[in-house]
Amino acid sequence: MPDLSIENELISQGFPLVAGVDEAGRGPLAGPVVAAAAILPTGFAAPGLNDSKKVSSVRREALYQIITAPESGVVWASARVEAEEIDEINILNATHVAMARAAKGLETRPDVAIIDGRPVKGFPYEFKAVVKGDSKSLSVAAASIIAKVERDRIMLAYAREFPEYSFERHKGYGTKIHLVALEKHGPCPIHRQSFAPVAASSGGGDA
Repeated sequence: MPDLSIENELISQGFPLVAGVDEAGRGPLAGPVVAAAAILPTGFAAPGLNDSKKVSSVRREALYQIITAPESGVVWASARVEAEEIDEINILNATHVAMARAAKGLETRPDVAIIDGRPVKGFPYEFKAVVKGDSKSLSVAAASIIAKVERDRIMLAYAREFPEYSFERHKGYGTKIHLVALEKHGPCPIHRQSFAPVAASSGGGDA
C-alpha cells in the first residue's frame, strides 16, 4: 500500500509542500488523456487509498468524493488533452502536457512534485519521478484516483453522444467490442487518428 515515505523524505530535504501527479488514459484509442495533481494536508486519511488500477470503480468514486471534498483540505487540480491534440503532438508529449497543466492548475504552488513514471519534459516545478509511484506514494495515489474518475466520467458522457461504440463499457480502450465497432462504423471525432487500429479503420464506415 502507498504511504508517505517519499513525501516525508522530500520534506526532510527542505520541500514542505509536495504534490503527487499522475495520469489516466494513455493507452485508449479514444478520448482524452487526463492528469491530476494533489497536495495532501497533514493528517489526511482516506482508508483504502491506493493506485486507481487496484481499486474497484465503486471504491474509486468513494475515494474521489473524500479527496475532492472541500473539508478534506486537499489542494488538487486536473487537466485534459483531447484526441486532436494527442494526434498533433503524440501521446507521450500529450501526457507530459496534461501533467504540467494539472500541476500549474494547483491553487497552491508546490515546492516539489512526485510524478508517476518517468521524468516529464517541460514540467514547471522541481520533481522526483517514481516508477509505479501510484502504488508507493499516497499523494500520487490520490492524483491517480482523481484522474481516473474524471476520465471515466468524460467517457460516460461520450458514450451518450456516440452510443454505437459502447464507451461506457471499455472507456475507449482497444477491447474486442470496441474494435468491432470501429470496423463497422469507422472512427468518431474523439478517436485518436494517430493510433494504428483507428488509422486502419478510417477507410470506410458510416461515422
